[in-house]
Amino acid sequence: MIKISIIGSGNVAQHLIQAFAKSTQVTVVQVLARNRSAIAQLIEASKIISDYKLLVKADLYIIAVSDDAIAAVSEQLPFKNEYVVHTSGSIPLEALSDNNRKGVFYPLQTFTKGKEVNFRTIPLCLESQFIYDYDLLKRVGNAISDKLYTIGSEQRKALHVAAVFVNNFTNHMYSIAAAICEENRISFDIMKPLLQETAEKALLLSPEAAQTGPAIRHDQTTIEQHLSFLEVPLQREIYQLITKSIQDNNGTKL
Repeated sequence: MIKISIIGSGNVAQHLIQAFAKSTQVTVVQVLARNRSAIAQLIEASKIISDYKLLVKADLYIIAVSDDAIAAVSEQLPFKNEYVVHTSGSIPLEALSDNNRKGVFYPLQTFTKGKEVNFRTIPLCLESQFIYDYDLLKRVGNAISDKLYTIGSEQRKALHVAAVFVNNFTNHMYSIAAAICEENRISFDIMKPLLQETAEKALLLSPEAAQTGPAIRHDQTTIEQHLSFLEVPLQREIYQLITKSIQDNNGTKL
C-alpha cells in the first residue's frame, strides 16, 4: 500500500482525498490543513494535522495549495530527500525546495466544492526530477485515473494557458450570456441545449471545423445589430475582439 500525505485543504486537496479513498492501492495517512473544517467530513479526524512537525513518514507528499504558496510550503517541510510533488498547472517543478526530490502531479480538470468528478477520466500530467521516482508517481496516478501523461514544465505551462481558454474564459462567456438573458427576462435554461451541442461538436469535430455564427460568415449586418443591442461597453468590446479573432483565424492559425 502506497502511503500519501496531502498538504492543503482546498478544492484540489478535497477531490484528491475523495479519489484516493476509493483506491485499494493508496492510502492517505495524513492531511496537513490550515482549514480543518473543510476536510472534516472527508477523512478521519486523527489523520488531520496543522503542524508540519507532526508529519509522519510517507512514500509521497502532495502539496495541493495555491500557486503562490507552493515554494514556501515546500521549504517548511521538516525532512530531506523525500519525494514531494505539487499539483499546479502553471508552476515549474523547480519551484519546489531542493531539500527533497521533486515532481508534479497535475490533474487537468476544473474542481468546484461540492461538485463530484469522475477521477478515472481526468488526465493526470506527471513530471519527475528523477527517473527512479517516476514509477511511484505512475502507480499513484493509475490508482485513481486511466489517463496518465508525461508532461514537462514548459508543456504544462502551455496546457494551463489552453485550459484557461477552454474552461475559465468559456465559462465567463456563459456568465455574460446568462446576464443578457436575465436582463431581458429570459431563463438561461433555454441556452442549455445549445451549450451542450456546442461542446459535443467541439469534441466530435475540431473546434475550427465546429465554428459557426455571424463572425465566420462575415455577416456584417447581424454583427452591427448585435453591437447596437449591447449597452454594456465591455460586452461590446469583448464581442468585437472575439469576432475579429474568429475572422482572422478563418483558415489560418492564431
